This record gives sequence, structure tokens and C-alpha cells, in this order.
Amino acid sequence: MVILVVATTADPASIGPASAFLAMPGWTPGPFIDEKIASYANGETRLLKHERSIVAEDDLDRRWQEATGEAVSEVIFLSRHTAVSNRPALTVHPIGVPHLSIGDTPPQGGRPAWAAPPNPRVGPWFRLLRKIAIDQGLIPEFEVTLEATHHGPVVSTPTMFLEIGSTEEYWGRQDAAQAIALLLWQGLGFDGGNGVGKWDRSSYNKVLLALGGGHYVPRHMDIIQKEGVWVGHLLSGYSLPMEEPAQRKAGDQDKGIGGTWKQSIKVSLEATKLAFPGGVILAHLDQKSMKGWQKNAILSFLAEENIKVGKPDDFA
Repeated sequence: MVILVVATTADPASIGPASAFLAMPGWTPGPFIDEKIASYANGETRLLKHERSIVAEDDLDRRWQEATGEAVSEVIFLSRHTAVSNRPALTVHPIGVPHLSIGDTPPQGGRPAWAAPPNPRVGPWFRLLRKIAIDQGLIPEFEVTLEATHHGPVVSTPTMFLEIGSTEEYWGRQDAAQAIALLLWQGLGFDGGNGVGKWDRSSYNKVLLALGGGHYVPRHMDIIQKEGVWVGHLLSGYSLPMEEPAQRKAGDQDKGIGGTWKQSIKVSLEATKLAFPGGVILAHLDQKSMKGWQKNAILSFLAEENIKVGKPDDFA
């Protein structure tokens, strides 16, 4: 099994960390997959560089296995981050567009009603990235944050994005690129350690499935900052479209509630289960971001799916 780290030459926030990672020892030319995709090998890690948009190169995990015979255990994409605030940031997030209806056109890749299995490293690497950013003097200039699940490309194996934001001034910052490269180096165990964030299916650890809140999932992030917390999909409010019914009866709050919120939760739940075999999935709700009827409907649906709702202390 190999790990794919994917970069694009079209994005300075992608190729910068990739080049810094390749400057570290042990790399050799990798197997051939496509004339427009260069690859490099180091132990069980394969770094791929292509020329297209990072969200447009679908099924790289499947295509890699078909071309090389090497099965892929996880994928890590390197990319830029944009934000209205323009604030410099280093971000980590799972991918998918589980709330889109069949027939919709995803604005940034992916496939409607789809979510990739979240890479189990999301939580541990978010915490490691914060430590590296502090040690490298990037904080407080840079914010280190999680983002909610969003965009493509389509993959079938556990996946996450590592991003540098939020404007061109910062996408090419060498110190930010070096921090991401160091995260890869330490996180994958190239520093002589055991790596960080590898899932042990025999441990029966609890996994957080986040529901509600804003794009940077602040109330969920308060929990994820704690050591030992594992992270599944992070669904912000916009990924839980809910249409309030004109009338509701007591005890039947979710009857008639339109929108793709159930689909979004179910797709993300199944993808999280795939990523964390043997794990105990607990939902965490940002209740302050929800109206009462929304919270009740979600709680009712989670009960139908046999998913318990956890409080912050439950994830310790």
C-alpha cells in the first residue's frame, strides 16, 4: 500500500510545499502513470505533480493502482486556500459535496451526493500543524484552522487537503511551504518516528462527525484541539440544506422538512465509517447555529441511524 501526495504546478501553494518536500532526502523517480504526471518515490510515499486544477484530476488513486499495481491507502492533496478575509492561513479538511442533488454541477469538482472517506490524519495533523507553525514562528501571523468538508476531486480512499491561504501574497510564501513539508515529513514518519495519525482499527476509538456551524467549524474545533480526538466529516450549515415545513406536529418534527440534509448526513456517515473501521462514530452538533426544529429533526434522524450524539467531554 502506498500514500499519494498530490500537487499541481498550476498553483504556487501546491507546488511550493511539494518542492520543499522533495528537497528532503530519499526521493527517487517514481513509476509512470501519465505523460503529464511526474511521480517520485520515497519509501511507501509517492508524490505526484500534474498540470491541471487540483480539483479536476479525478480518480488518481484508482488510476495509480491500474497503472502501477500499487494499491493506495490514502491521498493528501496540496492546494491554495481563498477566503474573503484574505487572512493568512494554513488549513486542513476532508473533501466531498454530499449535499448536492444528482444533476447539480459541483462548483469545485467532486460528484453530487458524494464524499470521500476522510483521512484519519485530519485531527492529529491539524494539531501537529499548529505545533509546527508555532515552532516556525508563523503564529500569530498565520491562522491554523480546520475547514468544513467541501469540493473535489473524486477519490475512493481516505483523503484530505492541506492548504495555504488566503491570497497570492501568501500562496508562494516559502516559510508556509516549509511548514507543510515538515508536516508531511514528520506526519508520515520520515523523521525516524512512527508517523502521526495512523488509524488502529482494534482500538475502538471515538470519531467525531461534526454537524452544523460555519465553514471553519469553530465549536467543533474547540474539541478537535484536544489530543486524541479523531475526526470524520465536518458538515457546516450550508451542507445541511433544510426547508422548514409550513406546519409541524409535536413529536413529528422532521416530517415534511425538505432539502438534502438527510442525504448529506448519511453519505458523510457512511464515508466516515469506511475511513475508521472499528471506530465508534459520535455526532457533535453546533446547536447554537441551529433553530429548534432543525436540531430536533437532526437528532431524530441520527437516532434512526443509531448514531449517538456526544458532548465535548465524550471525545476526551
